[in-house]
Amino acid sequence: MTVPAGRPVRIAANGWQFSGLEWGPADGRTVLLLHGFPQHATSWAALAARLAEAGLRAVALDQRGYSDGARPLDVADYAMPHLVADVVAMIEAVGGSVGALDLVGHDWGAAVGWQVAARYPQLVRTWTAVSTPNPLAMNDALAADEEQRARFSYIRDFRQVGRAEAALLADDGAGLRSFYAGAVAPERVDADVAFMARPGVLTAALNWYRATSRDDIDGVEPVRVPTSFVWGSEDISFGRAAAERTGEYVTAPYEFVELERASHWLPDEAPDALAVEISRRVQGS
Repeated sequence: MTVPAGRPVRIAANGWQFSGLEWGPADGRTVLLLHGFPQHATSWAALAARLAEAGLRAVALDQRGYSDGARPLDVADYAMPHLVADVVAMIEAVGGSVGALDLVGHDWGAAVGWQVAARYPQLVRTWTAVSTPNPLAMNDALAADEEQRARFSYIRDFRQVGRAEAALLADDGAGLRSFYAGAVAPERVDADVAFMARPGVLTAALNWYRATSRDDIDGVEPVRVPTSFVWGSEDISFGRAAAERTGEYVTAPYEFVELERASHWLPDEAPDALAVEISRRVQGS
């Protein structure tokens, strides 16, 4: 299908200005989409267009560090409590008087979304996580599964200030490009690399990794809102151990959807299947 360009939006939330795009009828039920690394709001275009065809209003916002109007300099400003507070304020700004919204997150966006769904269930009508397991399930896997620890070995490199930026952007972003492993269209990868090469953007995005802490899961309880978790069997970052344990940390209606032979980049790689699962969760709950 031809993917229509989203309408530009700008949202004031948590003392910052967040840029983004939206698709679908302005009075449609709102689905807030949270992107991951190294992408931004545009990564949701194909999926959002399909949700719009189903009558939903899909809003994708560039998160902290990715929006020009929300790019603090200190690593500490990218700690999980700040990322969660941003999304809470986004929900309140985008939803207006509606109250709870349907929330979807991929990669880092899902990591934050799990926290929001667990800590602020009154704001989340339904939750769909894409690729990233529940953080408590991840903690279990990292403690017991050597394979999962190996999958996360790249994070040590990302924490090296300056060296990581240089390595990822060298040779026309060859380091960044390698993460996609051919699963995303070349023109989309080109656009992502160009975005990350803008002054300050890649450092801000890497600060999400540099600010992580063992304390991030303190106080996180099982999710009590209707939840779907969509995971690709060939995901390079998140293995089966954490994926299959995620349901242990959801007490509401839950569905685990495994996409065979799909990788980590599901919004780009499998927008049709993903749209079906999101619509089923949103419209069936």
